[in-house]
Amino acid sequence: MANKAMIQRELKRQRLVMKYAKKRSILKQQIKKASSLKEKLTLHRKLQQLPRNSAAVRLHNRCLVTGRPRGYFRDFGLSRHVLRGATRLS
Repeated sequence: MANKAMIQRELKRQRLVMKYAKKRSILKQQIKKASSLKEKLTLHRKLQQLPRNSAAVRLHNRCLVTGRPRGYFRDFGLSRHVLRGATRLS
């Protein structure tokens, strides 16, 4: 079982990603459309001012039952241990 702190940290990251997703996408679109380098740099600086954990890249899939980060099956949302235990019972 994963540390409860790790599970809570991951939940916090998920909340931050959802909170800032629209703002991040708008800034990224503006950076692509910007014509001058100076304008791109100012927009990029605004993007950097957002919390690091609000980037979707920092999310990591975890098992819903145990919180295990490795051996995760995306289709089920479970780790291989939990999935194997569930198939053994049926």
